[in-house]
Amino acid sequence: MRGWLALTLGLLAVVIGAVWTVQGLGYVRGSVMTDERIWAVLGPLVALAGLVLLWFGLRSRRRH
Repeated sequence: MRGWLALTLGLLAVVIGAVWTVQGLGYVRGSVMTDERIWAVLGPLVALAGLVLLWFGLRSRRRH
């Protein structure tokens, strides 16, 4: 079960980061986050952190 937590959190962070990015850029309407520049900046940062977590999770699973 090694790496499952990192994989799960990483995937969740990538999805949330992508949603925040498209909301911040104004592609998704109906939210207080729509067209807000801060979310267009934070979204990719969260997605990048998620990719790092995915990498660590995959790496720990391959080792064993």
